[in-house]
Amino acid sequence: MVSIALEVTCSLVVWLALYACLCFWNKHRSYEWSCRLVTLLHGVIVTGLSGYAALLDGPWALTHAGSPNTPLQIHVLSLTLGYFIFDLGWCLYFQTEGDLMLFHHTLSICGMIMVLGLGNSATEVNAVLFVSEITNPLLQTRWFLREMGCYYTFLGELVDLLFVLLFVVLRMGGGALIMYAMVTAPATSWLLKAGGLAMYVVSLGFMVEICHFVKRKMVRKYHSWTSPRNVNAPVKTNGRLAGH
Repeated sequence: MVSIALEVTCSLVVWLALYACLCFWNKHRSYEWSCRLVTLLHGVIVTGLSGYAALLDGPWALTHAGSPNTPLQIHVLSLTLGYFIFDLGWCLYFQTEGDLMLFHHTLSICGMIMVLGLGNSATEVNAVLFVSEITNPLLQTRWFLREMGCYYTFLGELVDLLFVLLFVVLRMGGGALIMYAMVTAPATSWLLKAGGLAMYVVSLGFMVEICHFVKRKMVRKYHSWTSPRNVNAPVKTNGRLAGH
């Protein structure tokens, strides 16, 4: 357990150091720019590692929920736990996120600490991490496209489409299968089962927000297609219609 605590501490220090370096290199940018670069890097790395652990290295989360933690799973969760502690601290300090995101981070931190402490159930938590983090790089890419004035382009439309599809199919669909396996597994702690269900409810909250976003986007597109002004629309400047 001491070695795991040391690994988590090292992870936290690395993410903090990376953030500090990015802030130094991007002095002309906001602090959020550097933080989101850290988030993007974490999302790419952890998606790859957790995906490998869940799909190739094993064991299979849908059939071996509650099984002992493997070394790879411990490393992935330690790396992620350090990041989540960093990101939660950043969000609280700068007050950039709402209650839903803060609750998500708190649940994630508690769940990973519990799994690392118990020595089992990292299999299903790692699988949840994979289906959750796979959409994160797209979410950060969307933010950067907005900041650079490139969101209202084909690339922006593609990023939005992929984000929504992956969220619905993997996070909601795949997440439901993992939750069922976790809840019905006799070896999984009841407290972890409750935490898993709470995390899925949080995902449902995110899903509601995404549905509102899709609805607004479709209404805007409908009005842009049916509006007479669309025929003589001015040239776009920096991703937005000129004169608006």
